Amino acid sequence: MRVTCGNNNQLGRAVTGWVQRAFQSTSVAAAAQPRHAAEHVTEAEQQECPVCSYNEWDRLEEVIVGRAENAHVPAFTVEVKANTYEKYWPFYQKYGGQSFPAEHLKKAVAEIEEMCNILRHEGVNVRRPEPIDWSLEYKTPDFTSSGMYAAMPRDILLVVGNEIIEAPMAWRARFFEYRAYRPLIKEYFRNGAKWTTAPKPTMADELYDQDYPIRTVEDRHKLAAEGKFVTTEHEPCFDAADFIRAGRDLFVQRSQVTNYMGIEWMRRHLAPDYKVHIISFKDPNPMHIDATFNIIGPGLVLSNPDRPCRQIDMFKKAGWTIVKPPTPLIPDDHPLWMSSKWLSMNVLMLSEKRVMVDANESTIQKMFENLGIKTIKVNIRHANSLGGGFHCWTTDVRRRGTLESYFH
Repeated sequence: MRVTCGNNNQLGRAVTGWVQRAFQSTSVAAAAQPRHAAEHVTEAEQQECPVCSYNEWDRLEEVIVGRAENAHVPAFTVEVKANTYEKYWPFYQKYGGQSFPAEHLKKAVAEIEEMCNILRHEGVNVRRPEPIDWSLEYKTPDFTSSGMYAAMPRDILLVVGNEIIEAPMAWRARFFEYRAYRPLIKEYFRNGAKWTTAPKPTMADELYDQDYPIRTVEDRHKLAAEGKFVTTEHEPCFDAADFIRAGRDLFVQRSQVTNYMGIEWMRRHLAPDYKVHIISFKDPNPMHIDATFNIIGPGLVLSNPDRPCRQIDMFKKAGWTIVKPPTPLIPDDHPLWMSSKWLSMNVLMLSEKRVMVDANESTIQKMFENLGIKTIKVNIRHANSLGGGFHCWTTDVRRRGTLESYFH
C-alpha cells in the first residue's frame, strides 16, 4: 500500500503558508505568552556561565577572533557566484580551491594579530579557533569540496544569552568550518554554556537554484526585488551573521545564504523568550546583515543609505534613532573579493561608548565622535579582503549586561 502526503499543489500551499506566517511579526504571539516572573537576568545568575551576551553593545569581556591562516579561495560554484561581484569572477575561476595570494594573506594575519593585541589592551579576553588545513578535499554523498577558512566566527556562531548556536551554513566550502571552533565550544559547554547545533543541511543540488540567472548588477536588483535567491527552501540553511541582536528581539533577513526554513527553525527554537523579526532591504546581493543594518546601542542603529530598510518605519515608531553612516573611503583598487566597501560600518562595539573602527575611515570616526562614542582605531584593510570587518571577524562570547527589551 502506498501512502501519499498530498499533491504538489497542497505541498506548495503548505510551504507558502508557513513562509507567510514567518513573515508576520511574532509580537502578537509573544504577547499571548505568559510573562516571566523576572524581566531581567540578574548579574549573579550571569556569573555562573562563561557565555553570556544579549546584544551588540554591552561591555565586551570575551570574544572569539577568527584566523586568516591557511585561508583558501572557495571553488566557483553557483552559490559562490551568486554572492560575489562580477569583477572578481576571474579571480575565483583562477584561484578557486587554492590559497589566497600569499603576500596578501601574510599581511591579513599580521593585522588580525594586532587587532587581538588591541582588544587585550582594552581589557577583552581573546580566544581563537584552531588552525586547520583547509586545502583538504572532502566528499559527502551529495557533493565534493575543499574548505575555506575560520576567519569569520560571526558567520557560524550566534550567542543568545548563555547559548552558543552553531549555524548550518549554506556554502559547501564551509560545511566543515565548525571543526575549527569545536575545542572552544566544548570548553564553554563543560563550564556551563548551552550548546545547540542547528540541523545540518545536506547541501545537495536541490538546495541551490542551479540556473540562478546572475550576469550583471541589474540582474541582481531584479531578482532581489522579486524575492528570488540562489538558495531554495529544500532544507533549512542560515549563516549566523544574517541575525542581529537587541535583547529580547532579533532581526534577520532572507538572503542568499539564509532561507525561510532556517529563519523559522530559529524562531521556533528561541520562542517564547525571544522574538525573531524578518526585515528586508533594497539590496541586490543580500548576504549577512551587519554591513547593512548594524545595531550599536539601545535604540540606536546604523542603516546603510545604499540599502534602505523597507521596514524602517517600525523602528522609528519604536523611538529608535536611525543613523546613516558616511560613504566609505576605501579606494576602488583595493581588492574586496568577498564583500563591499560598506565594511566601514561593520564595527565592533566594545561598550556602549567605545567602538572598534577602521583606522582609515576618518569620516565614520567623526560620526561616532559626534555620537559621543570613543573610537578605537585599527587597520585591517588586507583582512577586509577576505570578506569581513570587525564585526565579521569576531563573535562576542561574553558581555556585561542583562536581558532587556528595547523594541516596543
